[in-house]
Amino acid sequence: MSAALLVALAGGVGAATRFWVDGTIRARGRTVLPVATIAVNVSGSFVIGLVAGAHLYLDLPATWQLLLATGFCGGYTTFSAAAVETVRLAQAGERGRALLSVLGTMLLTLAAVAAGTGLMALLAR
Repeated sequence: MSAALLVALAGGVGAATRFWVDGTIRARGRTVLPVATIAVNVSGSFVIGLVAGAHLYLDLPATWQLLLATGFCGGYTTFSAAAVETVRLAQAGERGRALLSVLGTMLLTLAAVAAGTGLMALLAR
């Protein structure tokens, strides 16, 4: 099976997983921030950190990195939805919440990648 097809299949699984996670979180009620999208992007960033750490410290084959990070996480995470939701907040006059959303997402996703990579570094010892 070609690498492109594997990435496409993994991306489809990631997108379906995002749909389920997002819907599950949104079903709990309305929030002032796009919590579902933030949760998806933070958890996806953590998984990407795990994959990157496994590649660095545990010699995870590049094929698995491609399948998991590019495929699954590429389909699972969603920068575009985060951007749209932030613009909608700003357009609704919620500029403070829009700024909190964009900065919070940036900081949380970076921290999640660092945590995933760090966890793999610890496991490799």
